[in-house]
Amino acid sequence: MNPYLEALQPKLSPSDFKKLSAINNPNVHEFIAKESDLCAPEKIFICSDTKEDIEYVRKQAIAAGEEKAILNMEGHTVHFDGEQDQGRDRQATKYLVSKGSTLSKALNQMDRQEGLIEVRGLLRNSMIGRTMIVRFISLGPADSIFTILGLQCTDSWYVAHSESLLYRPGYNQFVKAGNITDFLKVVHSAGKVNSDMVSIDYAKKAIYIDHMDETIYSVNTQYAGNSVGFKKLAFRLAIRKASSEGWLAEHMLLMGVFGPNGRKTYFAGAFPSACGKTSTAMLPGETILGDDIAYIRDVNSTARAVNVESGIFGIIQDVKPKDDALIWKVLTSPGEIVFSNILVKDGKPYWLGMGEELPKDGLNYTGTWYEGKKDDAGNDVPAAHKNARYAVALKALENVDPELDNPAGVELGGVMYGGRDAKAYVPVQQGFSWEHGIIAYGASLETETTFATIGKEGVPEINMMSIQDFISIPMGKNVSNNLNFGSKLAKQPTVFGVNYFLRDIESGKYLNSPQDKHVWIKWMEQRVHKEVDAIKTPTGYIPKYEDLKRLFKEVLNKDYQKEDYNKQFTIRIPENIAKIERVQRFYQENVTDTPLELFGILFQQRQRLIEAKEKYGEYISPECFEKETQN
Repeated sequence: MNPYLEALQPKLSPSDFKKLSAINNPNVHEFIAKESDLCAPEKIFICSDTKEDIEYVRKQAIAAGEEKAILNMEGHTVHFDGEQDQGRDRQATKYLVSKGSTLSKALNQMDRQEGLIEVRGLLRNSMIGRTMIVRFISLGPADSIFTILGLQCTDSWYVAHSESLLYRPGYNQFVKAGNITDFLKVVHSAGKVNSDMVSIDYAKKAIYIDHMDETIYSVNTQYAGNSVGFKKLAFRLAIRKASSEGWLAEHMLLMGVFGPNGRKTYFAGAFPSACGKTSTAMLPGETILGDDIAYIRDVNSTARAVNVESGIFGIIQDVKPKDDALIWKVLTSPGEIVFSNILVKDGKPYWLGMGEELPKDGLNYTGTWYEGKKDDAGNDVPAAHKNARYAVALKALENVDPELDNPAGVELGGVMYGGRDAKAYVPVQQGFSWEHGIIAYGASLETETTFATIGKEGVPEINMMSIQDFISIPMGKNVSNNLNFGSKLAKQPTVFGVNYFLRDIESGKYLNSPQDKHVWIKWMEQRVHKEVDAIKTPTGYIPKYEDLKRLFKEVLNKDYQKEDYNKQFTIRIPENIAKIERVQRFYQENVTDTPLELFGILFQQRQRLIEAKEKYGEYISPECFEKETQN
């Protein structure tokens, strides 16, 4: 017996000792032993992913008070996070870097030794009187070139339960893998909690990423984006691993889109939080592989991708029967779901924007809630939080793609980038090339801060490829990696930009309905296969009115007006030039290793816009460019 396993034995039941011993890997035993010594749990539970172990975790989440059963629906539970713990915390999330090295200035970072002393100090004795739950995770399908293994130690049954829904089981993978050193490690503690089992030391919240040791530390937080280590935290480590090995780890949905005669084309899509990523991935009539994180590899000169996860941690605000029929059905049917930070009244869940009147009182993340309740700053407390969520296994959805667990992944036909851009970009456009699409739509992705991150909402910001909050390599290197990846492919995916949030210049109203995105997706699918023509504009290829008119009728049974088309696809010269200037300024000020190709492609786009302005004016109807294209 190795000394680490021997040291752990007093805290393990005979069955848990047997389960851990079956993993013949001293590196695993060493990590668990060291974190046990640091956090001082009363006992340790090893989850081996059997039905009995998974059910035990679920029951303990309720027994411990971290979740409450929603009595009117079998399998539904609710978890509440603290008032100051309702989203990913940028300020508390830091990269640990060694002396003499640095990441991009836009990233939050601190000295590695100082950070380790601080966070491990916060974790010391944090699990006294509690159980340390050990979860083994497979990121990506099992037995695949995409597979990355992970190990998390946590004292939160809610976190452990969420992992059952969101990730593929990894215990057997660890048993088969033997004495490997290449796995991701996470240690998490909720820290001090109140009688409602809510973390209370939010001022001491720390989410630190030690990329040198591929370890994540999280303490004094329960919000899943900060505590479920294999969500966005391990994603940061995967980005670094991908960069060194020549593949891509991306903040992207994966979906199958049906074309004529039953053809199915797979798309990846990068959207910042609350920008339409999950609703796009769940479009009715299409198939979903994932809504959050994708690994993409060059396989025989073709881009193939997998969903890292096997579940959804989705924003529930505005989910209603008309707009989100598939997930609505799941959320209102029996089955295993963990809601977080919603309102519960008389055994029923409620959330903002669900399309029905909300109760005047109930239970929410602030405790007993009533209409007119104020927070400490005197602001009205909403019935549910804007960032309220649900966790559910993908296989609960009737349109889950049959290739979800294919070890070979799926071939990508297209890649789309979408943000919140009220003023400039049209609803859908295609890049002139891989390089143009990556720079003009991906590296230039612009959005507004939303409720999904703690801080002020509505602030415009560049969010490079929707990965900026998670990037763990120099940002210019990330742009170069994407350019280089595509350049080596014999069959490049077609790159598109989408924007569901364009507003009318005069009225300020949105120019798209939420359902319109389905038409843009269908148009992109046909463009991948070169079945429809397009109009060349300074910023990309846009659809022809006749094609959209047909698709609106086919997809939504809706008459699409030429007036709407002209408003949506007018090229706004001043706004587009201003956008380019913001992007250039961002890279000049924040990214020291920006590839020159980025500035070159943006310069060319600016010149095309200036030439178009001289010819047609500042706001140019798509009809002008259509005549040019035909000529």
